[in-house]
Amino acid sequence: MNNLLKYIFCAAVMMLQPTLASAQMRINLGEDSPLRKLQIAEITTTNLYVDSVDEVKLVEDAIRGMLEKLDPHSTYSNAKEVKQMNEPLNGNFEGIGVQFNMIDDTLMVIQPVTNGPSEKVGILAGDRIVTVNDTAIAGVKMSKEEIMRRLRGPKDTKVVLGIVRQGIDDRLTFTVVRDKIPVHSVDAAYIIRPGIGYIRIGNFGATTHREFCDALQTLRQQGAQSLILDLQENGGGYLQAAVNIADEFLAKDELIVYTEGRRVPRQDYRARGDGMFMKGKVVVLVDEYTASAAEIVTGAVQDQDRGYVVGRRTFGKGLVQRPIDLPDGSMIRLTIAHYYTPSGRCIQKPYEKGKQKDYAMDVYNRLKKGELTNQDSIHFSDSLKFQTLHRGRTVYGGGGVMPDYFVPLDTTRYTPLHRQLAAKGVIIQQNLRYVDNHRKELKKQYKEFGKFKKEFVVPQSLVDALLAEAKKQKIEPKDEAELQRTLPYLKLQLKALIARDLWDMSEYFSIFNEESDIVKKALEVIQQ
Repeated sequence: MNNLLKYIFCAAVMMLQPTLASAQMRINLGEDSPLRKLQIAEITTTNLYVDSVDEVKLVEDAIRGMLEKLDPHSTYSNAKEVKQMNEPLNGNFEGIGVQFNMIDDTLMVIQPVTNGPSEKVGILAGDRIVTVNDTAIAGVKMSKEEIMRRLRGPKDTKVVLGIVRQGIDDRLTFTVVRDKIPVHSVDAAYIIRPGIGYIRIGNFGATTHREFCDALQTLRQQGAQSLILDLQENGGGYLQAAVNIADEFLAKDELIVYTEGRRVPRQDYRARGDGMFMKGKVVVLVDEYTASAAEIVTGAVQDQDRGYVVGRRTFGKGLVQRPIDLPDGSMIRLTIAHYYTPSGRCIQKPYEKGKQKDYAMDVYNRLKKGELTNQDSIHFSDSLKFQTLHRGRTVYGGGGVMPDYFVPLDTTRYTPLHRQLAAKGVIIQQNLRYVDNHRKELKKQYKEFGKFKKEFVVPQSLVDALLAEAKKQKIEPKDEAELQRTLPYLKLQLKALIARDLWDMSEYFSIFNEESDIVKKALEVIQQ
């Protein structure tokens, strides 16, 4: 057994050697090595345990167990999870190129991707995909994940789709050649007011900087002299993407962010000074879900006095992970350093090792304490005071980025009725049905989005149908007062969703933002 252990142990070390060497780690191969102890435990359990065990799961559980005792952001992902995690950040996946949703157990195309494989063969918005390679996917209770698995596949492979189209009796058949489909991280870009551009970034991926520059150039051509950068609900992504975005605003050699850890020396990231938006007012929008790379951009703009931050204190994810690829495609993301803003603030909020549940409840606890609804509920000690680098304004550390202008969360919009309607999918489903039934007449009546935004009013028939469906699912307002509180936001949401399905996400946010308190405050700040 000792020879077997030694052989397996050495083989494992040899496989990991390039990764471990790059991390400048030394492995103790002695008899008292903790790693050897772990190896013996795994081999003993696999070979001698009374019942059969899943060796892969055993090892994965052991890795997860180790990492769970560390910080909240050191994680293990299996090969499948790694692929799913990387798709939004890599900027593309391989498939047929449609935006879709499920209605009555049937996949309905919301929009084919422009110049994508489906649009090229003639698939239209509103089409139902009912078969994939002669296998029925409609009305068979197939999961969304399984449907996606069948639709996606390697570039240049073919898939035969059976399509049902309104107004045509026969089922249509299309052969689609899969291709790389772009995944955009810039969700919206448009002129929100004369001379003011608006760009919303959903995450920081491989293509974010290029997308941002393209959007910014278009807005500049349309007359934008000031910019609202919306990072609400942006959970982060690649460090370099965040650095590149911040670089577009800052002067040469201005510090953007620096990292430092126990075994990692300080590394500064500075601006090149050749950015696209070196002049002009900038306001960054944030909330309690703005995290990581998004906090880097926010902190750099604030600390360098390049612009103002509007919203609520950000999430506070300031730990740097190094990805360690394992031979089977799985990955360990190990925390090796902290992020610091230019003024020296550590972005990471406090945490206790091994207490992931408490950490995950932080936003909920902020709400309970009143921090999201009342600025007076937020308290900072004098030790957390920092100064911005040009004007000497006071900013605070202690986790996350505190905005210059606080905007409370409006909890009155989200009534219990609205939360139930959203959770059960009633709003989305009724919107899909309405657009499906009225797409042609809507397109004919509102050829330009500007006309739609100005004139379209959500019809009472849509609201009635939605409430009738809700009643079938035993969702009803507790009284007339709750219904009346729910209707304004519900109608706004429906109008925005209809705009999204007829055009795209920029039009969706163009409608939603008109009633956003954070956006309204940003416009006030930028126009003063």
